[in-house]
Formats: sequence, structure tokens, C-alpha cells
Amino acid sequence: MSWLPEDFVHPVHAEVLPGHHLRPIRETDVDLDYPAVMGSRERLWALYGEAWGWPSPTMSFEADRADLARHAVEIAAHQSFNYALFDTAESALLGCVYIDPPEKPGADGEICWWVVDELAGGEVEAALDAFVPAWIAARWPLESPRYIGRDISWADWIALPPLG
Repeated sequence: MSWLPEDFVHPVHAEVLPGHHLRPIRETDVDLDYPAVMGSRERLWALYGEAWGWPSPTMSFEADRADLARHAVEIAAHQSFNYALFDTAESALLGCVYIDPPEKPGADGEICWWVVDELAGGEVEAALDAFVPAWIAARWPLESPRYIGRDISWADWIALPPLG
């Protein structure tokens, strides 16, 4: 049984604010993703390192490409979703939003997101912070989404027992 209804069609584009949109990430985004991730690696490791072991300080360009290819396959199969945040021209990858099936009890989806270091604490991050929960409520068939790092800390999420 899928974690989403069989007839659900995932969004392929979402305007976050003027000049910034989300779309499903692709393997071909690696040229923009790799510098975004590695340029913000220390802050991203502080967020996701303990839970995901990502991004490793030795992550290669090819490892990132493989990761993005895996995400694209998961999106196509509706197993999980990784949306990249872009500028209008898609000349810069500015962050990501992850929408995943629950790994821990008490939610029907687990969502988290990040922006690159230069946008942290600014207007774009604030817009994304407001946009994601509203978008999930409006466009996704989730009754009780969990916003990891927002409504539950990563440490508290890690401490929860695994689902099942």
C-alpha cells in the first residue's frame, strides 16, 4: 500500500514568491546542486548530519549526481519527493524541500527544507518557511504532516521509535 493515494498527481511547479519556484529535482541539476550543498555543507550537516549522514565532507560530484538520480526515481515512483528551489531562470539552486513517507509514528508524512547559506535568515527563507506548510495543506493529501526541524526538533525526531 502506498503512503499516498494511487490517483495523486504531484505538483511539478510551485511559485514560492516572485522570482523563486520549486520543481522536482533531476539528476541534471547536479551542476547547480553540488555547489549549493557543498557551499552550505557545515550548516546542512548541523541540520541533517546525525539523522541522514548528509552531506558528508567528502561527498563527490558523482556521488551527488547518483543521489539526485535516486531522488528522481523515487519521485517518479511516488516513494518520496525532493523539490529544488530555483530562481526564475534556474541559474541557481537555492535550497530543497523534502516530502517523505513517515519513518516515525504520529504523522502521515515528514517534511523538511533548507536554503543555501546566503539566504539563511532572509526574505527567501522566510517566504519558504511560510509557503511549505500552506502548500502541503493545499496540494498534498496529508492529514497529519510532521515538519521536522520546525514543529519537532531533529533530536526529538531521532529519539522517536521507528514506525512499525
